[in-house]
This record gives sequence, structure tokens and C-alpha cells, in this order.
Amino acid sequence: MNQEQTKMSTYQRTALGTAMAGLGMQSCSTMLLSYVLTSIIADFAISSTAGGAISTVTNLGMLAGGIIFGTLADKYGRVKIFAITVAIFSLATGATAFASNIAMVYVLRFLVGVGGGGEYGVIMSIVADAFNEKRRGRVTSFVTIAGQIGSIVAAIAAALIIPAFGWRGLFVFGALPIFLAVFIFYKLPESETWKAVKEEKADQKVGIRDLFTEGRSLITIRLTIMAIVQVAGYFGLMNWLPSILQSKAGLSISGSSIWMIATIVGMSLGMLVFGQIMDKIGSKVAYASFLIASAVAVFAYSFANSGMLILVGGAIVGFFANGMNAGYGAIVGNLYPTHIRATANNIIFNIGRAVGGFSSIAIGFFLDNYSLTVAMAFLSILYCISLFTVLTLRVNKPSIEENNA
Repeated sequence: MNQEQTKMSTYQRTALGTAMAGLGMQSCSTMLLSYVLTSIIADFAISSTAGGAISTVTNLGMLAGGIIFGTLADKYGRVKIFAITVAIFSLATGATAFASNIAMVYVLRFLVGVGGGGEYGVIMSIVADAFNEKRRGRVTSFVTIAGQIGSIVAAIAAALIIPAFGWRGLFVFGALPIFLAVFIFYKLPESETWKAVKEEKADQKVGIRDLFTEGRSLITIRLTIMAIVQVAGYFGLMNWLPSILQSKAGLSISGSSIWMIATIVGMSLGMLVFGQIMDKIGSKVAYASFLIASAVAVFAYSFANSGMLILVGGAIVGFFANGMNAGYGAIVGNLYPTHIRATANNIIFNIGRAVGGFSSIAIGFFLDNYSLTVAMAFLSILYCISLFTVLTLRVNKPSIEENNA
């Protein structure tokens, strides 16, 4: 690929920058829960299973937000919907600081999910609209890496804010993305690609049924299974890892944040590598390779018994298990046309979040009644199921309307 092909236009830079900021801030808001879960469980006197349900409720909200805002973005435009979703999750995160009982936490985290789930498909569609198929793997990897940077910000904020202001102060910090919402609404233009398709298909209704017409049914089902496993691994590990380290390894909140940052750095490197190899060797080989490595790495990690092994092992697990998260926006962008791209991204990945989010409850159950090894074996089996699914996925003839980006 020559320099002319890799050079970004002003719109591409703006679209990519806002998408990265949006996912980064949404990831930060979502991950704040990981660092206060133990405190919330203690303050409201609930079980580990009930604590894990907070994440599950968030993911159910993401499904609702995905259904609502995906079709709205395809119908009315990406930008305004993007701004609205950011405003919802930022305000709900800030309001969580004032929750007086666990029921209020559930409601507000559901709203955080609504905003975050609605945002995901919109930003991935903005990026897919702006870049062609040959560049989507690496470009969407930049967006997902920004999501991990948001997680690092959450870890740093937890280490600095919780000792001084408690878990409620951390959620106040999580309201800051409201300023991004204002910027998006007034400064980000709608893409020419979307406007052209909107004009061409002005009378065509967009809905979930379009994901199951014109030979897309099996593609939609297979991608949804893959998304369920992806989310189950991510939230299962990331929501419980800080609490596991605090209770089983005797680490402080600041200490567990260091371990989490190492894991997130591993994820970011994995995403960068995955985006590159997906564009070069294809999505099927890339996903199959990472899924095999994930199944092995996750199970082996349950035997880590020293600080160094926990640190290095966490980075390796993050590299493989969450590195492939970089490819979902690209593969959906390649397999679905522009006029249903936001709907496809939101429905597929947010069903994955809603169903895969139950892994937090499952892991809480396994930790309460069995062992960490059993919990990790559960995740390894899920990765094997996803491997079988990706091997049956046809990706050779993507149905897309390419722009010249």
C-alpha cells in the first residue's frame, strides 16, 4: 500500500479521532465498576453473584441501547445519535455516585449500558463509512486500543480517587464525557458515504429483519455467537480480575490496578497485531489463531501462583483473548452494506454483550462454589465453541458498498 493510499483526509482524521475518544471514554465509564465492585458488595451487603449481576444488567442495557440507537443511526445519521449516546452513559455514570441502594445501582448501570451499547455500532459505522475494506482492520484496531486506554485511565483514576474520595467519587469522575457529547454534536460532520446512501435509499425502511435477508442469516448468527464468546471472556476476566487479585493475592486497590494495566497493555498490543494480520491474511485465519491461543492461555493462567506469573500471564491472556476484539467493527463493516451497518454492529455485538455478560454471574458462582481453575476452564470451552463457529464462517465475498477512501 503506497503513501497516497494510507494518507488520511481531514474528515477521516476527525472521524477516527472522535470514534477513539468516544470508545475510550465509554470503556472508562464501564470499567470503573471493576475497581469498586468489592466496595459496593460490602456497602450494600450483597453476595458475589448479586455483585456480578451489576455487570449483567449493564450488558442488558447495552442490548436495549443497541436495538434502539443502531436503527436510528442508520435512519437519521450517525452524528446526533453518537452525541446522545455519550450524554446518556456519562450522566448515568455520574448519577451512580448518589445511589442509596443496590436497586438504584442496577437502574443507573442499565442506563450506562443503554448509552454505551448505542454508541458502539455508531462509532464503528462512522469508521467503516470513512475507510475502505483494505484498511478497516487496522483502523478499527486503533479505535479498540483507545477503548483500552480508557480502561487504563479508569485504573489510574481508581488508584488516585478511591483512597481520597471513596467509590462514589470515582463515579463523579465518570461524568466528564458529557463534554465530548457537546463537541460531537456541534463539530463532527455527517459522512458523505452515509449521505449518499441515505439519498439513494430514502424510501427504504431499515430494521433488524434486514440482518436476516439476502443470505445474511447464517452470517448474522455466526457473528453473534462469536460476539457472545468475546464478551463472555472480556467481562468475565476484567470484572473479576481486580477482586480476585485483591482477595486471593492480597493486593491493595493500587496494586491490583498495576496488574490490570499490564493486562490492558497486553490487550492493546494484541489488538494492534490483530488489526494488521486481519488486513493481510484475512479474518478467518486471524480469528482461528487467536481463539486457539486464547483457550490455552486462559486455562493456563488459573495456575499462576506468583506476582510475576500473574503479571506476565495477564498480559499474555489479554493479548490473545481480547486482541481479536479489534476485528469485529471491521468484519461487520465488510459483510454488511452501509445502510444497515450501524444496525448490524449494534445488534450483533450487543446481543453478545447481553448474553456474554452472564459470564460474570457464572464466574461468581464458580468462585463461590468451586475454584478459579473451574472458572477459567469454562472460558476456555467457550473459546473452542467460537473457534468452530469462525471456521464455518464465509468471509470470502463480502457484501459491501466500497468508498474510495
